[in-house]
Amino acid sequence: MDENKVKQMLTPPDLMASKRVLCVQPHPDDNEVGAGATIAKLSEQGSEVYYLTITSGDLGGSNIEPEEIKAVRAKETEAAGRYLGVKGFYSLGLPDNMPQSIEEIVPGIIEVIRDMKADAILCPDPWLPYEAHADHRKTGYAVAQAFLMSGNANYPRGKQNSPWEVPIIAFYFTANPNTIIDTTATMEKKFAAMAMHESQFDENILELYRYYFTMKGRELAQGKGFEVGEGFKVMSRLFMHCFVDAIHI
Repeated sequence: MDENKVKQMLTPPDLMASKRVLCVQPHPDDNEVGAGATIAKLSEQGSEVYYLTITSGDLGGSNIEPEEIKAVRAKETEAAGRYLGVKGFYSLGLPDNMPQSIEEIVPGIIEVIRDMKADAILCPDPWLPYEAHADHRKTGYAVAQAFLMSGNANYPRGKQNSPWEVPIIAFYFTANPNTIIDTTATMEKKFAAMAMHESQFDENILELYRYYFTMKGRELAQGKGFEVGEGFKVMSRLFMHCFVDAIHI
């Protein structure tokens, strides 16, 4: 095989060429925090973006009853998403700090992937070192599994399935980005969307996040010809199974 073809095969796919993007978040604010500026850019360029929220975030209010905060956070999710240009919203409605196993979560994610016919998926990187929140790890692993299995007509077993194969998965909250998206023009939208989660972020934490993500964004963009970026580990199906060099992609 030609060496150039091998190099091309081992190149991360182009996330920004995606037309229908599913952004999967463990809690109602993770998409904005992890990828808000990129979501805004995808929407602005004409890509259809959808949200899938795995848990209700009902433990997200220390002085508010779970049922009440659940309703508040659902409204905040839609307000922030709509502001970024998100077209539609899905939810599995699982409890915050979910007891469900990874295997129990996968079928629900696959159902959404097949329903909206995603050609790219965004989610948290479950391989992030020191990630202590089980919801983030479970969600990332479950999405990765769904990414592999959504094209299998026999999964889940015992059902008539309409397979849909997704070519791209992009992990945010990653320590190993291989793709930096130029978000210079949309970073302010990220911060504005984050501020719409009023139940979660006060002015002090928003100021801290603004400083951190601007600083990190400049670090990621260094030497790339733009001012600020968001980083992703973008992978194809080839890289996600029995591929020992995946970490180097």
